Amino acid sequence: MVFRNTDLPVLFHRADSVAIARQREAVGATRHQLLLLVLGAALAALPSSWQLGDSFQLAGALSALAYAGVLTLSYRSSRRRAKSHWQLNRSAAEFIRSMCWRYAVHGAPFDSNSTDADELFVIRLEEGLRELAKVGWEDPRESDGEVAAADLITTPMRRLRAKTFSIRKETYVRDRLIEQRNWYHRRTEISRRATTFWSASIGLLTLLALFFALLRTFSLAESAGVVGLLSAAAAACLAWSEIRRHQPLIAAHSLVEEDLAAMHTAMETTVTDVEWGSAVYETERIVSPQHTDWLVRHRS
Repeated sequence: MVFRNTDLPVLFHRADSVAIARQREAVGATRHQLLLLVLGAALAALPSSWQLGDSFQLAGALSALAYAGVLTLSYRSSRRRAKSHWQLNRSAAEFIRSMCWRYAVHGAPFDSNSTDADELFVIRLEEGLRELAKVGWEDPRESDGEVAAADLITTPMRRLRAKTFSIRKETYVRDRLIEQRNWYHRRTEISRRATTFWSASIGLLTLLALFFALLRTFSLAESAGVVGLLSAAAAACLAWSEIRRHQPLIAAHSLVEEDLAAMHTAMETTVTDVEWGSAVYETERIVSPQHTDWLVRHRS
């Protein structure tokens, strides 16, 4: 038995696709703002030889346009609220995925003792989605008839739920737990490489700014524009690194990976059919975005 994301309901896929699109929009807007700030500083540092007519400075005009672009992007981002929609739809998608896995493999509260797991699943799912709607999540079922008409419990979910304990356990461990362990491991390695790159970039730019500042201190060179450009570039690198949260994510993802490794060992050795529902519930709690965010805040 194989259970993949393609076996999840349409509502999950819609929330997931919106989250991905809004993430790209939010990250792209921030990236462009930082690049425009550095570009504005670079143009302002150019010599005044770029002159048209008696007084019009071309470099100054281009620098002003760059800064105007930053303000335009800031205004557009505040109106579209891409970051907020990204986080809300990601929370909705992960919540739906977690509930579907719990239902399909008899995780709590949809364990083998549940009298009407289908009804309980729909009730719990709708309760969670209503809580997200209270803080701004836009339910796609309200505007898309195809999503509204689709079943919340798919045929593969019912098929997996009907399997024996050994098959459900094997499927969950392989397609959910190990998959998540590998994902967190990959993200940890990506964050480590990014941290090394951006730390080196910030250090190099700051060292160059210090060098040119010392030259200006002893009147060896007039480097005010260069120092300003290097400072702006270093600040942009620092801001980008902080926005992407690479350093705290290394610690958070490493801890989640360790917890999943412990759960993997327990599920393969000591967890019985009676304890299975609670073990699945705990695993889903560990991989939830809320748990990762909590670790990031306390490891920052």
